[in-house]
Amino acid sequence: MSQFNPDFETAQPESACGNRAGLKVILTLAAAWEFWHCSGAWPILVKITVFGLTISSSWGNGHATPYRAIIRALHRMGHQVHFFERDAPYYRSRRDFEQCNYCQVTLYSDWTQIRKHALEVAGKSDVAMTASYLPDGQRISDEILDLARPLRVFYDLDTPVTLRNLEEGGATYLRADQLPEFDLVLSFTGGKILRELEHRYGARMARPLYGCVDPDLYSRVAPTSEFACDLSYMGTYAPDRQAKVETLFLDPARRNRNKQFVLAGPMYPWDWQWPKNVSRVEHVSPDDHARFYSSSRITLNLTRPEMARWGWCPSGRFFEAAACGTPIITDWWEGLDSFFAPGHEVQTVSLAEHVECALAMTDGDLAACAFHARQRTLDEHTGYSRAWQLLRYFEEARSAPALRLEKVS
Repeated sequence: MSQFNPDFETAQPESACGNRAGLKVILTLAAAWEFWHCSGAWPILVKITVFGLTISSSWGNGHATPYRAIIRALHRMGHQVHFFERDAPYYRSRRDFEQCNYCQVTLYSDWTQIRKHALEVAGKSDVAMTASYLPDGQRISDEILDLARPLRVFYDLDTPVTLRNLEEGGATYLRADQLPEFDLVLSFTGGKILRELEHRYGARMARPLYGCVDPDLYSRVAPTSEFACDLSYMGTYAPDRQAKVETLFLDPARRNRNKQFVLAGPMYPWDWQWPKNVSRVEHVSPDDHARFYSSSRITLNLTRPEMARWGWCPSGRFFEAAACGTPIITDWWEGLDSFFAPGHEVQTVSLAEHVECALAMTDGDLAACAFHARQRTLDEHTGYSRAWQLLRYFEEARSAPALRLEKVS
């Protein structure tokens, strides 16, 4: 991970793709899937430049861990990713790593400082991607959309929030007029919101790229007394989600004083009157996530109302807990059964009594649900699965007849 020095710019290796047409050649090779399936690597290198909120810190955001899982998988396939992240002080003091061995990470203090170097890197890439909550995102997207060579992609990890902000006057990281200019718009939320992006906002191609998990980092481990509990919940404080936290976590805790509960996540008011059987953890680093979930008899997944209204919105925590073999209870939203089978792989809850019924389940019944959810996750929701989907989307977007004409320099 490097701090950008404007007086020293590292030469970037050339991609095997000399232009955007080269990307089409790479991704449409008939033998590509066969090769990847057998060897784990694509036959030719693809270079991707990403401008995102953060990859270095998971504190208070749901962006870093899916970025890591997907980019790590791309690296193992043989591709190159360069991630540009603004050096925000609240992430600087809570970084999860200092060195990144699966992609090049460049931290910068201000876009004007990094602009020349960043655009040179992006301009030599096969794919240039901006994302939701990117600081100076509108300006950076304008600059990326002016590049002639790379496929231009926008990845929205907060699509329902973005659309609400656009309806109310605009998101600080995106303008509505920019959406039709991207060759591909990726959404952390699927279902009907994809039609909204294409039909109402004019996106040329909107595709889902859901959360995921790296099974090399998330698996069953020995439990620890630090996180031991009957029910856990991990999530950053959000005012619009707090009613669900009260109903499905704190109320069951108050009604079951003989059981232990653990709530992990930042930004909760410390002066609240918490039930005595609820332990609070301000932040669990990704290195400790597996221990956290493995120490929970059951874990709770809760969805923000804005996300649940659109449906098709699995949290990355969903897949992390499942990969650790932890039984999951969750609120319901449209599309849930496309990811996990309610009653068989997860249990759905909407009342405190439903949570209490789950707590009363036998260890054997809970273990059976957890086993099936884990197998489903390893089959369908890993970083490798998402990386392969991403490459297919690149091919689809590059081949689309509506793709803009190449700019003539």
